[in-house]
Amino acid sequence: MAQHAHTDRSASGRKDDVIQIRAAAELKAMLSRAASLRGQKLSEFMLASARREAEAAILDQRTFFLDAESHEKFLAMLDAPPAPSPALEKLMKREPLWNR
Repeated sequence: MAQHAHTDRSASGRKDDVIQIRAAAELKAMLSRAASLRGQKLSEFMLASARREAEAAILDQRTFFLDAESHEKFLAMLDAPPAPSPALEKLMKREPLWNR
């Protein structure tokens, strides 16, 4: 289970937020080895890895790749939007998942 504690940030921009994670000994050993191979401290390695995964998860919800045929169909749908309906208006007012 992860715990998150927040302390006040100083004007110096120090990293004052703390993230504590419990892990199996085998996983910790693997992470430590990987960090060592990269010349990083365990915490640096874990934060960099977690950041990459977080960015990928967010971009996965914001970036879409289409082949040429699907792209043309998508453009055609944009040029001929459906008539407004209460359900569509409700959907369009919802905050996107990636902003939550």
